[in-house]
Amino acid sequence: MSLDAIDFERLASDGIRGLRAYDPGHDLVALRHRFGAQGLLELGSNENPYGPSPRVRDVVLAALDSLHIYPDPLGGELKRALATKHGVAMDCILLGNGSHELLMQFAQVFSGPGSDVVAAQYGFSVYALAAQAAGARFVAAPALPRDHAMPRGHDLDAIAAAIAPSTRLVYLANPNNPTGTWFDRDALAGFLQRTPADVLVVIDEAYAELADAPDYASALSMLDRHPNLIITRTFSKAYALAGLRIGYAVAHPGLVAVMERVRESFNVNSVGLAAAAAALADEAYLQATSAYNARERDALADALRQRGIFVYPSQTNFLLAEFGPRSIELERELVVRGVVLRPMAGYGLAECLRISVGDAAGNKRLLQALDEVL
Repeated sequence: MSLDAIDFERLASDGIRGLRAYDPGHDLVALRHRFGAQGLLELGSNENPYGPSPRVRDVVLAALDSLHIYPDPLGGELKRALATKHGVAMDCILLGNGSHELLMQFAQVFSGPGSDVVAAQYGFSVYALAAQAAGARFVAAPALPRDHAMPRGHDLDAIAAAIAPSTRLVYLANPNNPTGTWFDRDALAGFLQRTPADVLVVIDEAYAELADAPDYASALSMLDRHPNLIITRTFSKAYALAGLRIGYAVAHPGLVAVMERVRESFNVNSVGLAAAAAALADEAYLQATSAYNARERDALADALRQRGIFVYPSQTNFLLAEFGPRSIELERELVVRGVVLRPMAGYGLAECLRISVGDAAGNKRLLQALDEVL
């Protein structure tokens, strides 16, 4: 048989044939080698420049002595810590290899051919991938207009109107990636009241710990009134554990029990479990680094606006900035100078770049590079 005789594309399911692989952006490893000692300023992946709590290092080193042993398949210690923090029972917690895994699995379990998955235009790209992979139809509700107080943010009225009898799942991000925008508690409460009880609503709160706006509120307090509500969180952003891939969901115990049927065995590694529990215990460090992020986010936004750049409001550790038709050229020129931002053409925002908020030194270097190319 010829090596190319099998049409693997044809053998794949309908949903998979229509997919494109997730695009991580630049080959960062190659760029790191290229810039060497000069250093690459990586502001494209929304990582935390301050790193994890110092407590994490000690538990990670201790965990290395047990690499020959499988991790706790139940994740009991981390689940107990999360349950205590959020005031829920342990059986309301579902652990994931990052929240990305869970977002994909919700569509796998609760949608499929003949059903709809609804999300917002300019929402996180994984929502559409999850729907397509499950064979469901993805419906993108129009976002708020550019001149709104939350430009390109979620229009909850439009999302509610997009829910049909065939809808099984709705994804909302609060705050949202890639726009940085958010919606308040009252708006979410009104949306949930209008949503049929058999439509599951996933609130992706990957950046919740970084939000400090007075009108921002987590959906966690609404769980007891809405059993169709699912909240996902991650340790990759505020807790600075992106390299260990730990996420979790908080939901009704019955829903968690169904999800456990597809959860991969030992899906969170032993080092990640220990690191997440240690990071969660250091609330003072989380508050300090979140405050640093807010300060630098506001300062960077002001500096960009002073340069005539439109900056979207943000409650995250990144800014969406509108550079106009030159954005693609500008992004390439910055890479030449060792500064990596994230192009947004794949989100339908071709004139925008997403900028992770760095520390003071990183943001200064970014602005200097921008001044050279603007």
